[in-house]
Amino acid sequence: MKERLKSLRGTRDLLPKEAKLWTILEDKARAVFNHFAYSEIRTPVIEESSLFVRSLGQGTDIVEKQMFTFLDRGERSITLRPEATASVVRAYLEDNLENEMGFAKLFYMGPMFRAERPQAGRMRQFHQIGVEAIGSYSPYLDAEVIALLASLLDSFNIRNYEIKINSLGCAKDKEALANGLRRALGGRIKDLCDDCKVRYEKNILRVLDCKNDACNNVIKNIFKGTGEYLCTDCLTHFATVKKSLDGLKINYKEEPYLVRGLDYYTKTTFEVVHKKLGAQDAIGAGGRYDNLVSDLGGQPKGACGFAIGMERSVMALQDIPELDGGLNIYIATMGEEAYKLGFSLAMALREQGISAEVDFEGKSLKAQMRTADRLGARYTAIIGDDEIKNHTITLRNMSTKEQSAVPERSFASEMERIFIK
Repeated sequence: MKERLKSLRGTRDLLPKEAKLWTILEDKARAVFNHFAYSEIRTPVIEESSLFVRSLGQGTDIVEKQMFTFLDRGERSITLRPEATASVVRAYLEDNLENEMGFAKLFYMGPMFRAERPQAGRMRQFHQIGVEAIGSYSPYLDAEVIALLASLLDSFNIRNYEIKINSLGCAKDKEALANGLRRALGGRIKDLCDDCKVRYEKNILRVLDCKNDACNNVIKNIFKGTGEYLCTDCLTHFATVKKSLDGLKINYKEEPYLVRGLDYYTKTTFEVVHKKLGAQDAIGAGGRYDNLVSDLGGQPKGACGFAIGMERSVMALQDIPELDGGLNIYIATMGEEAYKLGFSLAMALREQGISAEVDFEGKSLKAQMRTADRLGARYTAIIGDDEIKNHTITLRNMSTKEQSAVPERSFASEMERIFIK
């Protein structure tokens, strides 16, 4: 016997029951996005590597450590997308959505790829649902995007999550923040982890994103947070965001050290965390990125968005929704003539929009009934010698176990009465 192949480390199969749950959540997400006037966009999973280097920043962990990058046959550097914002902005510019839509509200769903150490809620192929609103500098857009995130989590029946928010300010504020942080940490470099010693030299704001407790203690002892570096306009912007969230009764917590791990963020940043996820407690995150559109070659456009992880969202669910098999009727048969009739009826029912299934393995009637039960069939139609002789079909309600004989000629109309109301 040949050796069985296995999935790659850091990837996993979504089996039918879990895939059904994901479909339910995706349908809920689409309904919420529709309420907020977002349109779906689908971008390729591969892009030129330069897109992510330019957008995420050369000194970020994603670019330096986590991207799956390879050379294609044309010797171009290609990367499996580690996140979707850069791809959406690239599509917005390349496909002239700026001219077609002006202010664009877009959402996406799909797989992302990062070369991380696999653990609970963190895979090398993972899935995100996210939004990008491109074309506005309004602080009310920030508030709406955060409210949309809360509505999405509520629709999933995720409870007891916490939204943390902060402001990084504009590009000049971020530069002042970087200089202030460099001065504050100058005498404490020896107390930082090896990664943060490199970050200090190459991209110092990444120090604030370190998960090492020792580094966090050093920072909190000598650095008050990003707020003291905000200009008047950015302070006003952030105050409006918070006041709007208060008016919407969106609970949040100010986190002065929150910067996120991507260089393109400006002004408002936020993340949502949940205790059920343990140490890796972030379900999703986002923020404003007012310079990314121009950094990728477009005219300056304000923009804001977020992404949530599907795997982590499932971990945080309060209750798993009821997952019925969705099968209306299973047709169980005995004998060749009965099978021919059952097969024909199944095809006819499907054309009517009624889900139906028949046996393809030559099982006994008892085994077929077990299959009907496993598939969650609401009804089973039984066809044997007696039914063929009498031109009837025995219909069994799988919930009440009641059975009745239905004339073959009126079977289709009876199924319509039961399933198509």
